[in-house]
Amino acid sequence: MLTTVQAPTTSRAPLGDPRLTATVPREYVHRVSVAEVFLTGWEADGTDSFLVRGQWPRSHALFAPVGGHQDPLLLAESIRQAGTLLSHAEYGVPFGHQFLMWNMSFSATAAAFEAGSAPTDIELHTRCHDIVRRGRSIAGMRYEVSLRRAGLTVATGGANFSCTSPAAHRRLRTGRPTTTGRALPAPIDPAEVGHTDPEHVVLAAAAAPGEARWELRVDTGHAVYFDHPVDHVPGMVLIEAARQAARAVTRQPRALLLDLDTEFKRYAELDAPCWIDARVEGTGAGGEQRVLVSGTQQGERVFTAELSVGCPAV
Repeated sequence: MLTTVQAPTTSRAPLGDPRLTATVPREYVHRVSVAEVFLTGWEADGTDSFLVRGQWPRSHALFAPVGGHQDPLLLAESIRQAGTLLSHAEYGVPFGHQFLMWNMSFSATAAAFEAGSAPTDIELHTRCHDIVRRGRSIAGMRYEVSLRRAGLTVATGGANFSCTSPAAHRRLRTGRPTTTGRALPAPIDPAEVGHTDPEHVVLAAAAAPGEARWELRVDTGHAVYFDHPVDHVPGMVLIEAARQAARAVTRQPRALLLDLDTEFKRYAELDAPCWIDARVEGTGAGGEQRVLVSGTQQGERVFTAELSVGCPAV
C-alpha cells in the first residue's frame, strides 16, 4: 500500500509530556484527517525498539463496534501507522517518500477488542529489524508489534515495507489515474458483511447467488478508505475486502477477525476490475473458521490473505 505526504519536520515529544493527550502529527502516519490518527506518542526503549502509545475511539464512522467488541481493523491500522511514524520520526525517511507495504499480519485474542465505557488506550511495543539503510535514512524494514492493554499482551503483529524517493515513484507511476473512471457497481447486501451503510461495502453483488467471487467495489470518494488521493487501491481497502469476503463466505456477518496474514504482490490499479475470491479452509480448535482470500486483476495476483474469524459474544 502506498501513501504520499508533504509536510515539515515536527519534533518528538516524550511519552510523559502532557501534550500527549493529543495525537501525533497526522503527517507522520500519512493521514489528512486528524480524526483518523490513532497514535498519541512514542519513545525509544532500546536499540531499534520503541514504545508507541495510541487510543482507539469508542465510536467511529467506519470502524464501528460489534457485539461489545471494537473493530479489529483498528489494530491493523494502528500497526500501519506505527511503521510510518517511526520511519519518519526515528529513521529519517523524508516526507514525500513512498511506502510500499509488502505484508501485514496480526494474531489476537477477543480480549484485545473488548469495548469499554471509555476509549481504549493501547501500547504497541515495537521492534524494528531487517533494516535496509540508505545514507542517513532507510529504504525499508520489518517490524514486530506486541499490543498491550492495561499491562496485558493481547495481540501480536507486524509488517514490512520498502520506501522510494519521489523521483523514483514518478518514473514508475507517472500518468496513473486517481479515480476509477467508471460507475460504482451495486454493493452486496451490507447485512451480509456486517455493515448497515452500503457506502462502506467494498464488494459488489455477486454475479450468481451463493458465488464466493465479487468485484472489488472502489469508491475513491470514501472519506476513510481514501483519506487523500492516491493512484492505487490502498492496502487497508484490500484488507477490508478480505474481511468482508470472509464474513460473506462463512455467513457470519458479525464475525470477529482474530488472525490475519496478508501478502501484497503488486499495485491494485484503479482503472481495471479487481476480483475477490474466498474459500473456507477449515475450523480451528476454538470454533473459528479459517478463510483464504485472494485478489486478482488482469490475470495477475494482487494480494492474498489468510484469516481466522469467529462470532463474538453479544
